[in-house]
Amino acid sequence: MKYKLTVLVLSFIFLYCESDSYDSHGPSVYCFINFTHKWNESTVNASNFNTIQYTNAFGNQLSIERLRYLISEIKVTKANGEIIVISNYSLVDLQDESSLKIVSNQSLLPGPYNDISFIFGFTNEANNDGAYPDLNSASWNVPPMLGGGYHYMQLDGKYLNGSGVEVGYNYHAIRAAENSGVNPTFPQDTFFEVSLGPTTLSNNGEIRIVMNIAKWFEQPNLWDLNIYNQMLMPNSEAQIMMYENGQNVFYLESVE
Repeated sequence: MKYKLTVLVLSFIFLYCESDSYDSHGPSVYCFINFTHKWNESTVNASNFNTIQYTNAFGNQLSIERLRYLISEIKVTKANGEIIVISNYSLVDLQDESSLKIVSNQSLLPGPYNDISFIFGFTNEANNDGAYPDLNSASWNVPPMLGGGYHYMQLDGKYLNGSGVEVGYNYHAIRAAENSGVNPTFPQDTFFEVSLGPTTLSNNGEIRIVMNIAKWFEQPNLWDLNIYNQMLMPNSEAQIMMYENGQNVFYLESVE
């Protein structure tokens, strides 16, 4: 299912295109996808970590100490319906600047495209336990008793509880699982496809996508960290709520 995703912001994704070669239709381009991040209108990077300075829609005051998330199947759809996958998967980590840029794995012709899209997390078919050595090395795995495979996101930090004491939270998104143990069950899919809509690529084009960290806590589920803070991975209800809130995180800001 595709979702048209709304207006405010965690993360700018810039798609830059450079001339590469020519074919019968003209020069082709390779694209560089760069990620930056925001809390509403405020830029967020690793230098902003570890300080209580953000307030979510419920009113919880919080910090960010880690933010990592997986995107996969970055693809473009041509006017004739042909789909071209330009990146298989990437783990974006705000504490690793080298992870904030993705280079397309093939060149594209400049011009109009019907859609640019990606998967947040892995599809069930791709989410195979232990299948990706680089993700294994990054400790990105989900325990087998929770269904195995890999995380979609790790957002960690601290918040001020009702007594004004700093308490840790772990907003970790995975495939929703129930009946933790040898044979967990899966009530519904919690990966989702982000569809950014039509755009035009040019030799020096820039496509700016916004992903707002604050939106993970807003709609349709107003998130109270006093209730949902830790042990969320085995909580299928919380995972489905994260999935629902994620539909409002990304949008296409501009094409230049």
